[in-house]
Amino acid sequence: MKTRTLDAHLLVLLLTGLAAMSAAQEAAVDRTELPVKAPWYPPITTLDARDAQAPPFFEVKAPENAPNIVVILLDDVGFGGPSSFGGVIETPNLDKLASEGLMYNQFHTTALCSPTRQALKTGRNHHSANQAKITEVATSFPGATGMLPNDVASIGTMLRLNGFSTAAFGKWHETAVWEISPSGPFARWPNYQGFDEFYGFLGGETNQWAPAVYHNLNRIETPNDPDYHFMNDMATRAIEWVRFQQALTPDKPFFVYFAPGAVHAPHHVPKSYIEKQKGRFDEGWDVIRERIFARQKELGVIPPDTSLAAKPDDIKDWSTLPAKEKKLYARQAEVFAAYLDMADHETGRVIQAIEDMGELDNTLIFYISGDNGTSAEGGMSGLYNEMTYFNAVPQGSDIDFMLQHYDDWGGPSTYPHMAAGWAVAFDSPFMWTKQVASNYGGTRNPLVVRWPDRIKEKGVVRSQWHHVIDVVPTILEASGLPQPRIVNGVPQRPIEGVSMVYSWDYPNAPDRHQIQYFEMFGNRGIYFDGWFAGTVHIKPWGRVENRFPEDTWELYHVAEDFSMSTDLADQHPDILAKLQQVFLSEAVKYKVLPLDDRRAELFNPVTAGRPDLMFGRKELTLHEGMDGLLENDFINVKNTSFEIVADVETGDQPANGVIVAQGGAFGGWSLYVNDGTPVFMYNYVGIERFAAIASKKLPKGKSTVKMDFAYDGGSPGAGGTATLFIDDEAVGSTRVEKTQFAIFSADETAGVGVDPETPVSEDYDSASSEFTANIDKVTITLK
Repeated sequence: MKTRTLDAHLLVLLLTGLAAMSAAQEAAVDRTELPVKAPWYPPITTLDARDAQAPPFFEVKAPENAPNIVVILLDDVGFGGPSSFGGVIETPNLDKLASEGLMYNQFHTTALCSPTRQALKTGRNHHSANQAKITEVATSFPGATGMLPNDVASIGTMLRLNGFSTAAFGKWHETAVWEISPSGPFARWPNYQGFDEFYGFLGGETNQWAPAVYHNLNRIETPNDPDYHFMNDMATRAIEWVRFQQALTPDKPFFVYFAPGAVHAPHHVPKSYIEKQKGRFDEGWDVIRERIFARQKELGVIPPDTSLAAKPDDIKDWSTLPAKEKKLYARQAEVFAAYLDMADHETGRVIQAIEDMGELDNTLIFYISGDNGTSAEGGMSGLYNEMTYFNAVPQGSDIDFMLQHYDDWGGPSTYPHMAAGWAVAFDSPFMWTKQVASNYGGTRNPLVVRWPDRIKEKGVVRSQWHHVIDVVPTILEASGLPQPRIVNGVPQRPIEGVSMVYSWDYPNAPDRHQIQYFEMFGNRGIYFDGWFAGTVHIKPWGRVENRFPEDTWELYHVAEDFSMSTDLADQHPDILAKLQQVFLSEAVKYKVLPLDDRRAELFNPVTAGRPDLMFGRKELTLHEGMDGLLENDFINVKNTSFEIVADVETGDQPANGVIVAQGGAFGGWSLYVNDGTPVFMYNYVGIERFAAIASKKLPKGKSTVKMDFAYDGGSPGAGGTATLFIDDEAVGSTRVEKTQFAIFSADETAGVGVDPETPVSEDYDSASSEFTANIDKVTITLK
């Protein structure tokens, strides 16, 4: 009897202990390992569910009082762009946020888009995330592969696995180019990087009138509407998603990453916005730069003793320019300003929608105006079509030629960029621009942080030195979340940024980000405790002139010289030498070496040493419905002879539409049928079109259409002869005097049976490009 009583007592103690252990496990959720593990419960020995008590249902919820998070990242806007930071371009929605939050005037990016985006979303330096440059020029060197490693989780993943709803809208540009196809892999697509919802484009830029848009993993068609513009579309999609999410789960915080393509080229914007800017830039970039500088001092976003840095020697004085150049360049600036105005308006719509839901005060907003300095990639004169730059076409930057497009600049018939003089102006008070990581003109961007429920000061400047890798640790601390040690079973590389939360309550708190390297295409520098040493190895519009050991380094005491206007290298060679050693130490630590200043060469995957879907293949066979293939996922027909063989079947009515096409209105080629007659069109950067038109129509029933292109050879971009065949009978030919040697398009695609974005030929539009008969298969063979 005593034994039985003892056993009962032991059983009670055991069950009590297990219950206490279970309760403790439930209370102490370990968020350092993601996904969060469900608590362990002892086996249930009760036979009937009616006699047993079920454990609480396990689900991961965000920490109590965690805010909604919105990260807004504009593209290619410099420090002197928005009006809240002294710019002459009005950005009322950013200004309103700035008046209600904190303005950081020493916040830095990486000098280029993909690296900044990867650093922003991971909290690690861009080389740690394998994003040394843009994905299109990835190499096989560690730190430069373009493939986010598994030990570097993104903030989307961290927040989603901690109970947030997550969405990304707009520009992505972080997926390796050889992984953007229906074959995947999809591990580095937005949905697998922590975002429940994605609506945007995967590359570095897109035609805003006819974009290459993905909704999650699927390529979708945008409306064939002359009033359609992607900036408006993505804002509407973001608003709809947030409304839906809050309607269904109002207690669940959301994370929105909102990244417009604006103001990266192409500068596409409706005329209603352009008309508002008319005449505002006629005074030229020198006067505008001085005006921005004066306004920056008036607003207090730069110290009162700041000097305006010299502009690069290559930028001409506005007063020396001929009248026709002034007319063109002023128009370019009007369109750029209009594009920024539109981006601010559409971003404001998203913010207003959150306010209308009553969620704005509990939303932590980071508004970063630019992922680098303003772009000078338009060269000295700007570009009617950005593809002319990549293909070294002089006519693309010819003043008289571009003036022919003055009235429609920024519209659907252009793919434009602006002159570098404007980039320098909009990067005031600094000297350099995008790509120059060794100067704050390439890396310093306006940041506004707003969260009224937590940040009580309004409309004030914070001057603590910070970097884009500091955003993730700030979000984590603000949300009450730890840095994860393990994500999906993989131990994580420690986050390399520092939280900015300390600066919210203490305006004079000393900097916590004490050291930071910078590197882009060999332009490199090091910040350390108020000093900056760096070297401009290559200009954004120039070519490599020195080997790395021959570079001349500069030294700035940036704690006292805000604009980097006075080089102290000669006065303090000892400090410069020490900082150069610090740079090398950081470069080894973060996988920056070897330095690689190649640019055009790296667009060739063979030279770069990266994977390529078509590597070594001489033939590609596709079938009807296979379209939407980006240039890196399609067989490369540039600088070679090739043939296209298509098996088609027509009915009683003459066929129309595209058999196979690549590119679009600003460069590409198309084999299509016009009222039963086969045509091969080669569109040379939107400037010249060469057409081989068959002398007879396709017969009823099955037939084979062939186009043979005999390349002249010699230097890249040479011409050739295109000959059409129907069932082995030559039916037409034409000379193609020149070809595009480097790239057809940054975003337009290739495929069978349709030309989905802008049309290669003026004989059809995107809607009428669909082939009206049957296509069995199309084979493209390199010779």
